Amino acid sequence: MALITTGNTLIRDLEKNGALGVYVPLEGGFEGRYRRRLRAAGYITLDITARGLGDLAAYLTGVHGVRPPHLGKKSTGSGAAVGYVYYVPPIVNYQLEQLPPKSKGLVLWIIEGHILSDQEIEYLANLPKLEPRVKVVIERGGDRAFRWMPLEKTLLAS
Repeated sequence: MALITTGNTLIRDLEKNGALGVYVPLEGGFEGRYRRRLRAAGYITLDITARGLGDLAAYLTGVHGVRPPHLGKKSTGSGAAVGYVYYVPPIVNYQLEQLPPKSKGLVLWIIEGHILSDQEIEYLANLPKLEPRVKVVIERGGDRAFRWMPLEKTLLAS
């Protein structure tokens, strides 16, 4: 791999496919360069981890309830003493509303994607078809060099 990379082929493949599965060197560093290239190309990047996402459709595109740890606090009333439910706006839709006018779109960069199930990967691969301004990059595993492929092809490989 070249010492200095422009990232044009990654950006071109991401625009063509909508969702990519990437394999990154375990020592890190390369993914930050590609994220910087995406931002320079006009995309806004949102970095999240796959751990603890729960229901992807609700978390990314729907209003969903979150119950933080109650830490011994009891809710009022006669219900279960497990704390209150707080409702959180959808992450992707909120970010799309806040995009600058000249932005190309939102790139959802998900680390630790190797823990996602095939059904969740399939949903993320179809997300750019449902919302064209969203692109998805999932870190699917490690490799000796930074490489990527369309996300649907990573389903066949796993």
